[in-house]
Amino acid sequence: MTKTSFPHYAARAKHAMAMLTMLMAALLLSPLTQASQNDLPRGHYYLPENGDVIGEMQTVIAKEEDTLIDIGHRHGLGFEEMRRANPNLGMWYPGEGAEVLVPTRFILPPGPREGIVINLSELRLYYYPPTSEGEKPTVETYPISVGREGFETPLGTFKTTVKVKDPAWAPPESMRKEAAARGEPAPAIVPPGPDNPLGRHAILLNIPSYLIHGTNRPAGVGMRVSRGCVRMLPEDIESLFERVPNGTQVTLINEPFKAGWENDELYVQSYPLLGDKEGSVEPLISALEMLSKTFGDKQPPVDYAQVRQAVEAPTGRLQTVLRAPTPDIEPVDIYRELDTEATVELAHRIETIS
Repeated sequence: MTKTSFPHYAARAKHAMAMLTMLMAALLLSPLTQASQNDLPRGHYYLPENGDVIGEMQTVIAKEEDTLIDIGHRHGLGFEEMRRANPNLGMWYPGEGAEVLVPTRFILPPGPREGIVINLSELRLYYYPPTSEGEKPTVETYPISVGREGFETPLGTFKTTVKVKDPAWAPPESMRKEAAARGEPAPAIVPPGPDNPLGRHAILLNIPSYLIHGTNRPAGVGMRVSRGCVRMLPEDIESLFERVPNGTQVTLINEPFKAGWENDELYVQSYPLLGDKEGSVEPLISALEMLSKTFGDKQPPVDYAQVRQAVEAPTGRLQTVLRAPTPDIEPVDIYRELDTEATVELAHRIETIS
């Protein structure tokens, strides 16, 4: 090799490096790479930069051995979510070949996106894990069970305190009395094992007697069946247990109506109301207040008939409520046919947000 050949090879090397740089840039922008970035575990989503909606609706074909509960658990959904999404299918035998709707699209709950947020009406837990510098923020969401009537799960802001693996369980006195009245005395302590209703993992809160824990009866997750604690699927609580630090903020809310933006579209998501306000106009008033908070500086043309429909028929599915720009059509009177007191109240709410 002569000395005069070195500049020639240097030029070729420089050209090759430039081509490699261009190729790497193209790969980073390719759909394949984007897909791999979104390859997150079930129930984990990247937080939207300028919106409130995560996930997408899915449809799966049931196998002969499937129950709706099985399908729901595979996709991170609980009993009531699957029942509402598939009202014409049997929970225990949807039938081989049945098309099953899997409602894995959610509006994030209102309030700070920090720590654990539990929405009782939704029967769902959201976890916003801490992120390192340069890391894209994510959110995780899981189905839960909460307190049944008479044993309501408390609302408020709390903290996690201690995590216990393979916990023992002390049945509350009220349960022991009920068991004794049935002639089935309950033990003072249930040791760890398959008969322990806490499952294998428990996260204690700084409020006595209330925990986030697993269960030995996963089929009941997604229902109001507990005595106030928050139950999770065994695999979900195990994942959370390993990563949630002590001192994590836990916010418990009861918001049956959520509203949020995706791109320029306004969506609502409505769930059955928990508590003693069922059948009243309060859910509709609360929905209007939620919309008002969601608008911010925007003043979109809301189709209030769609809002009312979502509140009165809570399916848990996202529904758009923006009205098409048709100035010649009279706006919908959402409080028509309500009693006088409700009409006055709703009229005032609408005036403040329209």
